[in-house]
Amino acid sequence: MVKVKICGITNPYDASLAAELGADALGFIFAPSPRQITPEEVRAITVILPPFVQKVGVFVNEDPAAIRQVMNFCGLDLVQLHGDEVPEVCAELMPRSIKAVRLKDEASLLAVKPYKGRVKALLFDSYSSDRKGGTGCTCDWELAAKGSVLEIPVILAGGLSPSNIRQAVSAVRPYAVDVNSGIEESPGRKSPILMKRLMQIIRKIDGSRDGQ
Repeated sequence: MVKVKICGITNPYDASLAAELGADALGFIFAPSPRQITPEEVRAITVILPPFVQKVGVFVNEDPAAIRQVMNFCGLDLVQLHGDEVPEVCAELMPRSIKAVRLKDEASLLAVKPYKGRVKALLFDSYSSDRKGGTGCTCDWELAAKGSVLEIPVILAGGLSPSNIRQAVSAVRPYAVDVNSGIEESPGRKSPILMKRLMQIIRKIDGSRDGQ
């Protein structure tokens, strides 16, 4: 069953609807971004969420001690590290760390081998020379599919939407997908229609797998 993380949550309504529709995890971006949110705002959202919905904080090159403070204050379950964090930093935050990797070429995959055992999962995102994430561009699915050899759970991100989620899951076979701008009305504001459509497609994908 493909897990779904809805990222870039900025308000209680979107968070509650995503949880109601069956999202497994919600992402809150603390790094500079059009979807940046404060710890106080996140805490106000996490307290209203039902149990078993994972709360994920997204950070870029932040000090581990500062990350732990935010995690404790907000009640976060996991952290997603989108900067230049080395394996040793990720290990400090285990077993709650996910490392984002911007896939550029085969060398990108080789570079993540040292993270094995130091992160819970790898998040494969599209490559950009000047942005750490949130480009809205699709990841190289062929390259991402090769990530299975790393024996680390793969989360696929990068330009995913209801229009391409089926093809993406089929091509990569990820543990989970991370969806953000592809289900938005505007940065930080999710579209209820697109969120519902996405989750409907995911359920159909899971249903077809169960029937095999």
